Amino acid sequence: MSVGSAPVPPLDWTTWNERFARRLPAMLEDLSWLVGRESPSLDKPRLDAVARDLADRCRRLGARVELVANPRGGDHLKAVFFENLAGRSNASPSPILILGHFDTVWPVGILDRMPIRLDQKADTFAGPGALDMKAGIVIVLHALEELSRFGLAPSRPVTLLLTSDEEIGSPTSRNLIETEARRSAFALVVEPSLANGGLKTARKGVGRFRLDVQGKAAHAGIAPEKGVSATLELAHQLVRIGQLGDPEAGTTLNIGRIQGGGATNVVAETAWAELDVRVVTLAEQARIERELNGLRAVLNGARLTLSGGFNRPPMERTAAIGGLFQHARDLAARLGFELVEGATGGGSDANFTAALGLPTLDGLGARGDGAHASHEHIRISSLPERAALLAALIVTDPPSLCPLA
Repeated sequence: MSVGSAPVPPLDWTTWNERFARRLPAMLEDLSWLVGRESPSLDKPRLDAVARDLADRCRRLGARVELVANPRGGDHLKAVFFENLAGRSNASPSPILILGHFDTVWPVGILDRMPIRLDQKADTFAGPGALDMKAGIVIVLHALEELSRFGLAPSRPVTLLLTSDEEIGSPTSRNLIETEARRSAFALVVEPSLANGGLKTARKGVGRFRLDVQGKAAHAGIAPEKGVSATLELAHQLVRIGQLGDPEAGTTLNIGRIQGGGATNVVAETAWAELDVRVVTLAEQARIERELNGLRAVLNGARLTLSGGFNRPPMERTAAIGGLFQHARDLAARLGFELVEGATGGGSDANFTAALGLPTLDGLGARGDGAHASHEHIRISSLPERAALLAALIVTDPPSLCPLA
């Protein structure tokens, strides 16, 4: 059924949940199909096949669809819904941006070891990628289809952007995401919810750095004074780096991997360390960048080389994000449940949109547990609940955006 073009009538909240509850069997069928399509982040043929099938589904819903070619990985999918509605002026209002991804961390063949398991009594659907985040894609598609079925169209277009590389840091999709964000009114991200069903209104920024140390090799017994130990220099630097964290500010630095030297009777010529950095604010991001770039060698003759950087800026909870969450909480109350918010240390594509100043809500996907783990699963009951909430967010403009922006 194609997306309708009727203006939004007064919404009947008493039957809203029932509409989406009736969709649950179809949602589970779609989720089984999608989880059954293995789509590792680096497998272009499989990613492209999933993108094509999702594109066909969006076309059947009446969207204008574009498969964004990506020679460095899987193609991305952009689908625009409710684009040409009667009654709008020639200057169409800024769209709603909905973000998701169809790549997963799981390798091909994982279904042999982690088969799909559906347990209605336990309220669980388990499978690789079910929670992170193929359930979110199913939620979006059914929210849009239900709005279409009842002729409910929002006051602004909806841009659905599904990408193929979120799990590896969005290296090829970041520019696309930021381009769409700059022209949008607000963003809704269908990553999994918090454990309690809450939305994510803040995320830490994520940095990956590598520190390489160049020393000078020498015989450790005959002429140690002629050498410069790269491993000793690295030890000095790691002590300093370990002091840069600030728990009260939410800043953490993890020295994840180190390597150096060779034989025990050789003064080490090279050494390196890889760091994971998490920050809550842009100010802390700037401080860490300044401190790491300011590292200087302790040993005479040692040389330091820093590479890497922040690939996701922090998603800070701004007043605009708070206002959008309040709107979502009010809608949830009408639907009969309490919605809460929270922060998380992990990153997502919401970091990119929020850093541009775009009001962004994340965690609109399914409830569950075990993302990236062998017990990954969703709560089945969360599928219609989240679809109902997402559809309500699509079809009702936040008060902060009235008049239409």
